[in-house]
Amino acid sequence: MKTNIIDLRSDTVTKPTPAMMEAMFKAELGDDVFGEDPTVNELQDYAADLFGMDAALFCSSGTQTNQIAIKLHTQPGDEVICDALSHVYLYEGGGIAFNSGASVRLIQSKRGMFTSDDVLANINEDNVHFPSSSLLCVENTVNKGGGACWDWQELLKLKEVCTKHQLAFHLDGARLFNAMVAKNQNARDYGQLFDTISICLSKGLGAPVGSLLLGTKEHIYKARRIRKVMGGGMRQAGILAAAGLFALKNNIERLSEDHLKAKQVEQVLQELKWVESVLPVETNIVIFKVRENAMVTSLLKHLEDHGIKAVSMGQNLVRFVFHLDQSKEQVDVLCKVMMEFRG
Repeated sequence: MKTNIIDLRSDTVTKPTPAMMEAMFKAELGDDVFGEDPTVNELQDYAADLFGMDAALFCSSGTQTNQIAIKLHTQPGDEVICDALSHVYLYEGGGIAFNSGASVRLIQSKRGMFTSDDVLANINEDNVHFPSSSLLCVENTVNKGGGACWDWQELLKLKEVCTKHQLAFHLDGARLFNAMVAKNQNARDYGQLFDTISICLSKGLGAPVGSLLLGTKEHIYKARRIRKVMGGGMRQAGILAAAGLFALKNNIERLSEDHLKAKQVEQVLQELKWVESVLPVETNIVIFKVRENAMVTSLLKHLEDHGIKAVSMGQNLVRFVFHLDQSKEQVDVLCKVMMEFRG
């Protein structure tokens, strides 16, 4: 039996709610390249204040905010330290090399979360043969880690290492609000810890487009120039900023609903014989391993035949991402369809 489409491919597939659309329709507009769009300015000020940081810059995507941050913290020939599973390394088109001329030192860790000792072991000594270690990037939540959340105490230790070794500290917070809701954390604590933070508005928060880069006034002044060079200047962008502003004001706490959906599906998966393992579910992402790689194709076909979209995440792995466009009834349908699969 066909159902309405249940799209589990990503939380980027969400569409604006009627209330968000109304906010967009009523947005006051200006030219943001001139700094004159009042809605963009309001969004930037609101986000900066939320995190207790000096300033923010509205951009078209999380890839853009991450790449701008990497560019402003590095010089060509420097080295960026990040996890092997990190989005900035795997899913941004080689942007670290293309945009910043920097090399990458990858840390192999469990679920994308390394330790301060791992970082210390990967900082280059001051030697002309080696690139200069200049930036540490972390991702919270970790997409390929199954929506895993960093331990706060470990983040504090990482900050100590960065301060001692003069590394800039950047947070790819594409799904940071999921982590904050799941762990009952405060945005201002993050604002005090990181030099720059990227937050995404178009994932679980439900806006159609947009991310923000947060930092000091000096960082954001430089970031605005880098955004321009990357072709990221937008004119009457307030119509998009209004959606982001609505999302920040209305859609953060409801993320817990997506986490509950993911936990429900995790429990079902753990009972299925054709599932080898499930990464621990902390937020809205479920990544599980099937017993045979060929089973991925047949499972995705089985789901598609029932109006359910999902993606493979590599060898034997499948990912579901839960968001505001899925109802409890649709999650129940998903569970039923999976229980009917025979491998």
